[in-house]
Amino acid sequence: MIGKVLKTMRRKTNLSQEQMGKKIGYARNTISQYETETIQPDFATIEKIANECGYEVSFYNKETDDKLTTENINRKEI
Repeated sequence: MIGKVLKTMRRKTNLSQEQMGKKIGYARNTISQYETETIQPDFATIEKIANECGYEVSFYNKETDDKLTTENINRKEI
């Protein structure tokens, strides 16, 4: 599923796989493999791609309306 999300974000920002790869320092083929889920990106890579596309990675608790992002948590607590 993450591959579809990454592909959708990239397409919504009108970037080719080649352009995205250059922005985050990976080969076009690597971006393609992430999108087809041949290989799985780590969290840091997902965050890089999201940031390049103008998105943030967040987790939303629908019961409490609490939202966690990399901006509002202290990574040392994880």
